[in-house]
Amino acid sequence: MSRIGKKPIELPSGVDAVFEEQGVRVKGPKGELQGLLPPELTARKEDSRIIVSLKEKLLGKRTDRVRALWGLTRTLLSNMVQGVSQGYEKRLELEGTGYRAAVEGDSLVLSLGFSKPVEVKLPEGIVCRVEKNVIAVSGISKELVGEFAARIRRLRPVEPYKGKGIRYEGEVVRRKEGKKAAGAVGTAAG
Repeated sequence: MSRIGKKPIELPSGVDAVFEEQGVRVKGPKGELQGLLPPELTARKEDSRIIVSLKEKLLGKRTDRVRALWGLTRTLLSNMVQGVSQGYEKRLELEGTGYRAAVEGDSLVLSLGFSKPVEVKLPEGIVCRVEKNVIAVSGISKELVGEFAARIRRLRPVEPYKGKGIRYEGEVVRRKEGKKAAGAVGTAAG
C-alpha cells in the first residue's frame, strides 16, 4: 500500500469537493480548482475528509506505478484543498545594481540590465506584488505559482561570481572565486 496515498485529506471549513466520473472539483473561499483522477483510482468524500483508494479490480494487482500514482494523486488533491483555502506564494529577490520590478496592469515589467525592460504577462489566476527588491507571486494553484516563479527566475539566473540575478528568497548560491592577478607569485632573483 502507498503510505501517502492511504492518508485521508482533511477538508477545512468552507471547502467542498465534488467528484465526477474521472474528475474532481474543489471549491473554497479563494476560488475553484479542477483536476483529473487516473483511471486506476477513485476518490470519495466521507464526513469532512477525502479518501483516495484503488479501484476494486486492482486491489490484488498493485504495481510500483499504481502505488506511485496513488501517492501522487493524494498529494495533488491535498495541494488543491490547501490552494483554495490558504493559497500559495513564492518570493523572488532581485540582486544587482539597477535591477527593478514593477507591476503595470496585467504584466510584470523587469529592468534586469538588458538594453530594454522585459515585460512578462501575468497568467490568469496569478497575482504579483513588488516590495523594494522582492517579487511575491501568489495564487491558488501550486503548479501555476511555481511555474510562473521559475519563468521569472529564468530571465536572469544568479551568476556565481558577483551573485547578481533573480533568486528565490532564502536560496543559497555558491560563490566562485574570480581570477587571480598574473605575476603575483614571485620570481625570486638570486
